[in-house]
Amino acid sequence: MIVCVGNICRSPMAEAVLKHTLTTAGKTSRFVSSAGLGALIDHEADPVACRLMVEKGLDISAHRARQLTDDMIHKADLILVMEAWQKSAIEARTPSAKGKIFRLGEWEKIDISDPYRKDSSEFIRSLALIEQSVAQWAAKL
Repeated sequence: MIVCVGNICRSPMAEAVLKHTLTTAGKTSRFVSSAGLGALIDHEADPVACRLMVEKGLDISAHRARQLTDDMIHKADLILVMEAWQKSAIEARTPSAKGKIFRLGEWEKIDISDPYRKDSSEFIRSLALIEQSVAQWAAKL
């Protein structure tokens, strides 16, 4: 499970990149999904995120934002968040989830900032950090 705030920028991009990376590595038995802590429920992925993903050969046009639920938290084996505060928020909400929540940028100790309503250069920066971080996780999964 990949989590951000609105589930229209970072987590849909990360979901697509992780799915593609795992599939390419032959790890097709993994199920990857995403949600938001304050999701813009049923909204499409941000147009800038969609465009950047198309440039990478990935299509997130069918994505619809969804709210993170307690059931999702309990069912997930691993929850990857974009920023440290999101990890704390989920752990406070569901203390039993401690130990399975990590930042996507855990291995490099980085947060991936929210590009929502910012210049496309922020989306490009976020996507570069997502790709870098997914490569680290994919090697470990």
